Amino acid sequence: MKVYYEKDIDLKPLAKKTVAIIGYGSQGFGHSNNLRDSKINVIVSDMKGGKAWQKAEAASFKVLPAADAVKQADIVMMLVPDELQADIYKNEIAPNLGKGTYLGFAHGFNIHYGQIVPSQDVNVFMVAPKGPGHLVRGEYTKGRGVPSLLAIHQDPSGNTREIGLAYAAGIGAGRAGIIETTFREETETDLFGEQAVLCGGVTALMLAGFETLVHAGYAPEMAYFECIHEMKLIVDLIYEGGISNMRYSISNTARYGDLTRGPMIISDDVKYEMEQILEDIQNGVLPLGWILEKKANMPVFNALTRSGEEHLAEKTGQSLRKMMPWLQKEKLVDKSKN
Repeated sequence: MKVYYEKDIDLKPLAKKTVAIIGYGSQGFGHSNNLRDSKINVIVSDMKGGKAWQKAEAASFKVLPAADAVKQADIVMMLVPDELQADIYKNEIAPNLGKGTYLGFAHGFNIHYGQIVPSQDVNVFMVAPKGPGHLVRGEYTKGRGVPSLLAIHQDPSGNTREIGLAYAAGIGAGRAGIIETTFREETETDLFGEQAVLCGGVTALMLAGFETLVHAGYAPEMAYFECIHEMKLIVDLIYEGGISNMRYSISNTARYGDLTRGPMIISDDVKYEMEQILEDIQNGVLPLGWILEKKANMPVFNALTRSGEEHLAEKTGQSLRKMMPWLQKEKLVDKSKN
């Protein structure tokens, strides 16, 4: 496995190039601001007149419709949501993408599953930070970086790796490490991690614990603290030094429960379901379902989102966070700006 750091990378390949960031969401916010601070020329595109467009203008970026931004760019980075990329690419990007242009992605979904098929004379690369865009920005401003993945899909110009590495260094990834991979490996492992563990698995586990305690008659506030709020404390210890580091820090009683009760919760049945999710990702069933959901105007997605927002755990957490005003002082997400 090849890992690159700042000392291995030259930013000069980007010195006279213009980068068009397509989408000023979480990743777009992080990438564009970091690149600008790295002295790279950046223009931004988003839905004209929308909130993201206004936020980009408020941050003093030159903001253009996608077609116009692409015409002015040497490097086009697609950072709109996965489900929007194919239509935007077909209607606004592809007709204006010149021969030898560099087309970048932060996730391999649309390339790997064939939703976007660039012309053979276009260079295609991926720089995928292993964290949300708000963290990419937050770490950069502290002089640190978020580890990122680099992959090359097409290289007609022969220097796409150098361009991709320079881009990754420009957003701060070289401070933490840039790992070379493939579009397939990044896409399938990323989807599995977020669907089965990081987002789907963890939130379902926390809510199940919360509901179990509340159903047994315990106060929602107690249930929230024990099953949701303290999750960060445990994950921070793992982030710092691995699972063994967390086990070293907790009480023997907690460690006993970890070692003996954890496998009862995450049983072979759960692992079987994880294998089914991975298989659905590998054979395209899961992404096809998401593409069809988008085409149907996302009825299931929207209904489940609303249901989640109305859950007692969310309302309880909102109330309890008022007891902890310090949480607001260093927020990664400020919806008025990013």
